[in-house]
Amino acid sequence: MEPTSRIEPLYAAVLRRNPGEKEFHQAVREVLESLQPVLDRHPHYAETAVVERLCEPERQIVFRVPWADDRGRIHVNRGFRVEFNSAIGPYKGGLRFHPSVNLGIVKFLGFEQTLKNALTGKPIGGAKGGSDFDPKGRSDAEVMRFCQSFMTELYRHLGEHTDVPAGDIGVGTREIGYLFGQYRRITNRFESGVLTGKGIGWGGAPGRPEATGYGLVVFTQQMLSTRGDSLDGKRVVVSGAGNVALHAIEKATALGAVVIACSDSRGYVVDPKGLDLDLLKEVREARGRVEEYAERRGGDARFVTDAPVWQVPCEVALPCATQNELTAEDAGELIRHGVLAVAEGANMPTTPDAVELLREAGVLFAPGKAANAGGVATSALEMQQNASRDSWTFEYTEQRLEEIMRHIHDTCFETAERYGRPGDYQLGANIAGFELVADAMVAQGLI
Repeated sequence: MEPTSRIEPLYAAVLRRNPGEKEFHQAVREVLESLQPVLDRHPHYAETAVVERLCEPERQIVFRVPWADDRGRIHVNRGFRVEFNSAIGPYKGGLRFHPSVNLGIVKFLGFEQTLKNALTGKPIGGAKGGSDFDPKGRSDAEVMRFCQSFMTELYRHLGEHTDVPAGDIGVGTREIGYLFGQYRRITNRFESGVLTGKGIGWGGAPGRPEATGYGLVVFTQQMLSTRGDSLDGKRVVVSGAGNVALHAIEKATALGAVVIACSDSRGYVVDPKGLDLDLLKEVREARGRVEEYAERRGGDARFVTDAPVWQVPCEVALPCATQNELTAEDAGELIRHGVLAVAEGANMPTTPDAVELLREAGVLFAPGKAANAGGVATSALEMQQNASRDSWTFEYTEQRLEEIMRHIHDTCFETAERYGRPGDYQLGANIAGFELVADAMVAQGLI
């Protein structure tokens, strides 16, 4: 980070107070580097220590989660919930079940979630949680017992007006069902709005599974439109093969793009004629790997294990897997092949040096806090639906999602222009999200 009069000491304090939490450091640094012009233009933010308060979670909850497997063996995992900021609404953010989960990762995700949620225009604060439990290879009964143990501790911190979790990596409708069932059993309340991502038959919103991937593509289309272009006919490469990736592929294909590659943790599949979405979904729903897709597809489709998916030439790249997956070397490869736009479907999947290379090359770049906000936006719609004891159609929810994504795009675009950096969506997203949260914090006093 370049030394600056206001930002450098703020970042140094974050490093000192949060040792070893590299993902959290990276997320904070990326935002702080955008805020110098805001603090220069609005000194009251510095006078009220808004940035210092924003970088410190309101509450951090860490707890043990004991559970028994199908053989009766006892396991002990660690659970987390970081309730980061509630200045504009109840805490809102997903739960992630994955062996990599630790406090630093949950804090990074909660920090990002705070600004992302503000950008949606909905009254929701930011939080994140999860556990280092790995649901892969576990039976439904084992996952249920783990979720029940997890919720037995977490329930006391939740509520539709307090904290509303959702799913994330490793937490889908199955896990949300077990979590909600245990919450209902403990509290004796059918409090639909306490969790989002529920099944359609018991309070879920139609379109929620599709929302993050669909919203990502809508944002990408809006970015391209500022240059008189569109997704029609563009070659698209997607990393990941989970929920976000599959629905991004679906929406991009519907808009005329040709999605030619996707990946999982073992490698990637490239299909020059365009991925067969029905076959890919069939493989993934059976918990198969993308290698199986290549085997069943035949023809020119091939599976590659010794290189990143970003070596495949494309005009649009959508990283949808995990943090820091797209490196500077990958960005250089994309640039050499003429990439026009990179939009983040995952949270912070592009390393800072890769972002800088893309910006210098004039590539449109959409940060995750803006581009992948469709999921949490639809979760907010699910909360609204639950509060009114109503049910909406898929078409109505999708229409609302597209309106929200266009609003987020326009907010980021106009904010970047207002601060003299037209086309810089990262700066626009950081400043717009910050201003919304900071203004609420200042209005509510020193709390």
